Amino acid sequence: MDLKYKIFLISLGCSKNLVDSENILGLLENRGFVLVSGIEEAEVAIINTCGFIQSAVEESIDTILDVVAQKKKGILKKIFVLGCFVQRYGSKLPREIPEVDGWLGTGEIHRIADILDENSGPSPLFQIGRPKYLADHRTPRSQTTPFYSAYLKIAEGCSHRCTFCTIPSLRGPLRSRDPGSIILEAEGMVERGVKEINLIAQDTTMYGREVEGSMHLEDLLERLSQIPGVGWIRLLYCHPNRISGRLLDLLNGENGICPYLDLPLQHVNEHILRAMGRDMNGESRSIIERIRSRTPHLSLRTTLMVGFPGETDAMFEELYRFVKITAFDHLGTFIYSREKGTPAARLGKAVEQKVAEERLDALMKLQAGISKEKNQMMVGKTVTILNEGVSQETDLLLTGRTQGMAPEVDGQVLINKGQGRVGEFEKVRITEAHVYDLVGEII
Repeated sequence: MDLKYKIFLISLGCSKNLVDSENILGLLENRGFVLVSGIEEAEVAIINTCGFIQSAVEESIDTILDVVAQKKKGILKKIFVLGCFVQRYGSKLPREIPEVDGWLGTGEIHRIADILDENSGPSPLFQIGRPKYLADHRTPRSQTTPFYSAYLKIAEGCSHRCTFCTIPSLRGPLRSRDPGSIILEAEGMVERGVKEINLIAQDTTMYGREVEGSMHLEDLLERLSQIPGVGWIRLLYCHPNRISGRLLDLLNGENGICPYLDLPLQHVNEHILRAMGRDMNGESRSIIERIRSRTPHLSLRTTLMVGFPGETDAMFEELYRFVKITAFDHLGTFIYSREKGTPAARLGKAVEQKVAEERLDALMKLQAGISKEKNQMMVGKTVTILNEGVSQETDLLLTGRTQGMAPEVDGQVLINKGQGRVGEFEKVRITEAHVYDLVGEII
């Protein structure tokens, strides 16, 4: 058998990128490569990059240069850079960073094991094209999240045309996976002990809609909820226009599908939404009212953008009032990033950075008060949590999450009394409330 490289992988960006990284690890492990946990042990470093906004681009560049420094010290033999950053900046990269041995775009990452197995070829290697690849249940995968929680990507790419977003150019058009393939992968997850399956795509509500007669998201959720032994199924990244009554009925939490909805609204002002290319079939307020009237116990998360070109003080005040009245359970806010090549970049000067930062701070302070008030209402109640084991902050506490808390982005339940088992569902009585986290004891 040929000697195989020892490989260290760095994964940057979102959960969708993380699934790609897990596929990369699975492909390499399946081919006999040795995966190591530290760069100092490796012969080859692979960086799966993000290139969505400028801050992500900067993180990718900084990471690449840090790894290049390790190669110059003689620690590494080769460096390969993959993913969105490569797809975005293309053929200029080999000239800018010649120390990298290979560059692969988002549609080529599945070729990495073949490339590493080859003993010859151009240096540096460069492969980039229109993204068409779609992993399925047959694609090897090495799970890097805790054993009890995993992400399940149901589609790749995006066919929306939001004016601020680079994703369609980086990931290609929407490509939905075969429902049978998704079911088989989910069944495999349950068999190996996964208790929480988080469904992800650029827009999960668009699942299957590019194929005439195909199964849609609601059908898929029903099928997934019927898998024997399935625990929680969580739905992430939903477009407001596709929230059907049937979908809301499924999100009642009685069938293993978490009563949780991640609904990135981006803004509420009609002028800004039009400029963003956000085709909103109905006012945001009425959408929220419909959701809450049908599923009153649902946890609602949204993401909002401030500082978009043309956002006036009055428009921001409209957004602020909306957040105050709506009282989201979870809220993420970010400042508009002008990305070259997007239609929004041609709209004129964005809001001054200082003003945008003040607007972001104002929204987050408002949300902190809302979150604290909502959490205080939980004191004395008993909830079911997924036990995540000892806290990263102190070994004196256990941590867990309720159905209303998604991994990594929402709060958690800190457990200061009682014993439980990692990866199991536990009953916890809430005793304290903080801004984002709850404190409780296992019953």
